[in-house]
Amino acid sequence: MNKIDIIKKAIKLERDELDSLANRIDINFEEALDLINKSNKIILSGIGKSGLIAQKISATFTSIGLPSSFLHPVEALHGDIGIVNKGDLVILLSKSGNTSELIDLIPVIKSLNCKIISILGNTNSFLSENSDISLDGSVSKEACPNNLAPTTSTTVALAIGDALAVASMEVKEFRARDFARSHPSGQLGKNITIKVKDIMHKGDKIAILDKKSTLKDVIIEISAKKLGCACIIDNGKFMGIITDGDIRRALIKHYDFTMIYAEEIMTKDPVSIGTDSYIGLALDLMEKRDSQIGVLPVLEGNILKGIIRVHDILGKGF
Repeated sequence: MNKIDIIKKAIKLERDELDSLANRIDINFEEALDLINKSNKIILSGIGKSGLIAQKISATFTSIGLPSSFLHPVEALHGDIGIVNKGDLVILLSKSGNTSELIDLIPVIKSLNCKIISILGNTNSFLSENSDISLDGSVSKEACPNNLAPTTSTTVALAIGDALAVASMEVKEFRARDFARSHPSGQLGKNITIKVKDIMHKGDKIAILDKKSTLKDVIIEISAKKLGCACIIDNGKFMGIITDGDIRRALIKHYDFTMIYAEEIMTKDPVSIGTDSYIGLALDLMEKRDSQIGVLPVLEGNILKGIIRVHDILGKGF
């Protein structure tokens, strides 16, 4: 078997285990979802590779508005159990279902009147018997050629966590704007919370000329304002825009550069945006097109209000 076939085989094995998981979703998963949606805080715990998956699930829950923390099972019994409050929901991850570090947590968790959900590779185990809800995360074989390294089993456990998170979002009608509140510094958060008027360039920062300005005047003004464009205004009304690209095309087309005027090379009726639009829309208008553009005039009717560039959105300026 060549290297490509080995890689494909591993992926197919994981895919087959996910198909098997989908076919055995039962009422336990629905009941687990109900507990998740009713909980004030969710604690996830696991050790080794299961612990890493537990951390990711916890992070996903938190990002969709479900307060969650990861609790290392060893550190838990040396003080960290203090993050668990009475009535919290605890989710335990274990392939064997008999992980001693998790078993040691059970009495303490139950003493705090916490519900326990377990995601297990072995539903005939101590953790399964001592959980309020046991979710079947078993696999027939690891992708590892020695059937040892957690591969398909961790993929299945992660898929269960993701599925519960997605289902929670659906039930709670968690939308993009809710997600953005948890990700204010991420690009998604910015795209749907920051408006064009908040970051656009305006006033004397914009290169503004009339339609009879010469090419030399245009180049001088664009160079001075350093936004890569000039707006052409006539009697207070926006007429068009000249970008660096327009200048290059004019220089290729014309031989007598002294006789080129702004109205001849400007782009009339360019793609534009309003002041109250969100920057995500501005980014789409600039990038989701056959020929991408780097700048948009910001208009109210035919009145120029500002300029916004793709760099303003994706750069580090805000």
